[in-house]
Formats: sequence, C-alpha cells, structure tokens
Amino acid sequence: MKTVVLRVTETGGRDATTRYIPPKLALAVGMPATLAPKDWRWTPLTELARLESGHTPSRKHPEYWGGTLPWIGIQDAKTNHGRCIEDTQEKTNELGIENSSARILPENTVCLSRTASVGYVVVMGHPMATSQDFVNWVCSKYLDHNFLKYLFIAEGEELLRFASGAVHQTIYFPEAKAFHICHPALPEQQRIVGILDEAFDGLAIATANAEQNLRNVRALFESHLQSVFTQRGKGWVEKPLWKLCTFSSGGTPSKTNRSYWAGTIPWVSGRDMKTTRLSDTALHISQRAVDESSTRMAPAGSLLTLVRGMGLAHGAQISELMVSCAFNQDIRAIQPEQNVVPRFLLFALRTRINHGENVLSNAAHGTLKIDMDELRNVEVPIPIPEEQRRIVRTIDDLSSETQRLESIYQQKLAALSELKKSLLRQAFSGQL
Repeated sequence: MKTVVLRVTETGGRDATTRYIPPKLALAVGMPATLAPKDWRWTPLTELARLESGHTPSRKHPEYWGGTLPWIGIQDAKTNHGRCIEDTQEKTNELGIENSSARILPENTVCLSRTASVGYVVVMGHPMATSQDFVNWVCSKYLDHNFLKYLFIAEGEELLRFASGAVHQTIYFPEAKAFHICHPALPEQQRIVGILDEAFDGLAIATANAEQNLRNVRALFESHLQSVFTQRGKGWVEKPLWKLCTFSSGGTPSKTNRSYWAGTIPWVSGRDMKTTRLSDTALHISQRAVDESSTRMAPAGSLLTLVRGMGLAHGAQISELMVSCAFNQDIRAIQPEQNVVPRFLLFALRTRINHGENVLSNAAHGTLKIDMDELRNVEVPIPIPEEQRRIVRTIDDLSSETQRLESIYQQKLAALSELKKSLLRQAFSGQL
C-alpha cells in the first residue's frame, strides 16, 4: 500500500516521543508489533495527515475578537461531538490570526480535543481556527477524514491512555506526533465510512425518539402532579406550614473526632437527597455524635428539605424519611402533625409554580437559601386526611408506572449506545 510523506508538522516544539503505548483498537503511540487485519496496515499518522496545533488570540485585545472567522473552543466540540461543525460560539478576525499562533485550517480538518476534556471530535465544515486545546489533522488524499473521525470516536475513553498530567489529563504533542493508526486502502476506508454514516443516522433517530419518550413520561407525571394541586375539589384550604408542622435544624459533628463517624445512624447531607424516599445515606454517625454536636435526629415519617446550597438552583430537594436519621445544617426537618399525611405534604411542596419553580424554591426568591421564617410561612393547599391518602395512592401508582417506563427507555438508550460501540469495534478491527 503506497503512502505519502507530508511536509513537516506545523506544531513545532518537542519531537515525537520514543515511548510505546500499545493499541486497544486501531490507534497506538509508536509502531505496534500487533498484526493488522488482512489488507490493513499500521502507519504513522503524520505520514497520512498533517498535524496542526491551535491557539487563542489574546483576550486582552478585544479587537482580536468579534469578526467573521470561526474559532473552535472546547464547548463547540462538546456540542458538535462526532459531527461536522459549521459555526462556533466565538469568532476571531484577521487581526487576531495575524497576532497569534492561531491558523486558519482547511475544510475537513479533523479536530481532537486533547486537554481537560479529552476525546471530543469534530470535522471542520469550512475553514476555521481552533484553540490550543486541540490536535488538528489535515488529511492527505490517502486518508478519508471521516474514517479518521470515526477512528478517534471508536477509541472513546481509551484516548486517556495517551494523556498525562497531575491535575488535568492532557495528550501532549510528542505523543500525538507518534500516533500510528491501523487502516485499509482509501476505497475500503470510504466503504466503512458509508456503512457507519448510514448506521449512525439510524441510531441517531432511534436515540432521539427514546430520549423524547423519556422526556414525555417525566413531563406527564409532573403535569399530573401539578393538576392535583391546581384543580382542587371541595374542602381544600390554604395553610402556612407552621400550622401543619414542627421544624428542627441540623448540624455537622466534628470531622476530627473519628468516634463520631463510626456509628450506624444515617447522617443526611445534600448529596443524599436525590430521591423522594430516603432510607440510607453515604455517611453514618454514632449516638455520641448526636449527643455531643449540633446535629439532630428526625423520626421516620418526617420530611427533610434542603434550605441552603446549589440544590435550590434546580428546584428544592425534598425527601420523606423511611428511617430515623440525623442531618446537617443545610437541611431542615419538617414533622407533620397527625392529620397531615407526610407524603401528601411532600408532593404539595414539590408542586411547580411560577415558570417551573416548585413551592419551596419560590420561597427562596431566587437566592440559594430559604430562611426559617420563609419556610414556616410557605402556604400549602390541603384537603381532609382521607382525600390526602387517596391522592397519595394515585400519585404513587403513577410514579411506579413512570419509573417502569423510564427504565425501559433508559435500557433502550443504553442498548443503542452499546450497538454504536460494537459497530465501531467491528469497523476498526476489519470485521465490518
């Protein structure tokens, strides 16, 4: 198979590394001893494509920005991963290019992110520049650019084996200069690309349909939940929480006292509150920790609500305790009175109002904190206990069906993702 040696790489800097990182599929650093599939061969990527770096024009010069020349950043690659990119969030101009190491690269250049977000792949839809977060490959007539795109996508998380760094994993240019790929002749590359293009188009449609179905199922549940509290029957009254519940605050036992953190009592923090029913937690404390610190116990049947932290930015987090728990200072315990069904109160507080905010998030008034007075004065619509219990049964039945359907669609999405990976493995092991 004839190849062509391209002109010297434009990246400058250190030479290609001499170390060897063996292939997992069709990409290695250094020449592998692994046999290639029939009619395939291992070739240094720099013999098939010109390696180019990117750069960021100085942010201290606003005159370098806001032009018409597309400039690819990490967010662009994330948004367009696996696709041809036609536009970018930011644009530079001729002045920015002239006064930086950035270069305008040709259409069909393959860009691979190499820094903290390793593995995003895009193909330039027309001439563009990139940031220094990419290694860019201008393919010769012996390498189909989409074949190289799919090869990088097929490697996926395995690309991290070429990266290094104590804080952020980065594929450095000595490794990129030493990339070797396994490939067939151009006509076979194009045949493989055609099969993958057709298959991935179908998979994209199936994935989009499954994702939409998943959104629809969740939206139906939220719509029903909201309708319960907006289309009320007779006998409902609005009451502030302080007339329906008692409240208590929590705390955190000293982290330096190991005996406090060697018990069996669940201790709730914001990260535990991802479900409406809470029966266990990531951390546990001892009875001594409860006795000697500001943390408090809340009995089973209480509600815990987050009153401080980033969780409020995404809708207040509320959980019903299925077992007695202690909790931290970012949480308040709400203990309903005897004629209030705890789970009904939970659903009432989850009801969305005012452009998607739920009742408790609305009480925060756009901040990341709900004061005790605000919490106590939250107004809740409530019917008689018998009606509360009927509503809870109906909502729980719908919730169970929602979870069942969610599981089906999530399994379908996982199967589609695995099928995509399987196709790529077959394609780059000569089995497609």
